[in-house]
Amino acid sequence: MTRLIGLDHGSRRIGVAVGDTETRMAFARPALRTRSSAAAEEAVKRLADEEGATIVVVGLPYLADGSEGTQAAAVRGFGERLRRIGLEVVYEDERLSSWAAGEGLAEGGRRPPRESGEVDSAAARLILQQYLDARPSPGLPEETT
Repeated sequence: MTRLIGLDHGSRRIGVAVGDTETRMAFARPALRTRSSAAAEEAVKRLADEEGATIVVVGLPYLADGSEGTQAAAVRGFGERLRRIGLEVVYEDERLSSWAAGEGLAEGGRRPPRESGEVDSAAARLILQQYLDARPSPGLPEETT
């Protein structure tokens, strides 16, 4: 069984989800709030250690036309810094994940305030679940982007 962490990287919060290859299910966790990139990297590393996760799936925000903009460049930079501290990082297309997460929560009767981070972690759960659903378990990684 392989444990994974899913991330929805934002400038103020990082949505978090965890999952594994045995259950093939992702679950939202409280979002991380960090003041610096270094603090964010440390928080993700600590979470990976606590969860026993070996793979970090980071949502990559493509533009509507499928190209990568400045936000995608920032996310790739964050992913590269995670690699430098020893984490295995793969990217997953996150287009519309925040919107879908907000809609899903609303359908369940919840409209959490944006600053709560609940939508961010719900988006991270969708990103990680999409990654798990798209791959047969055994070897995983295989970057899609």
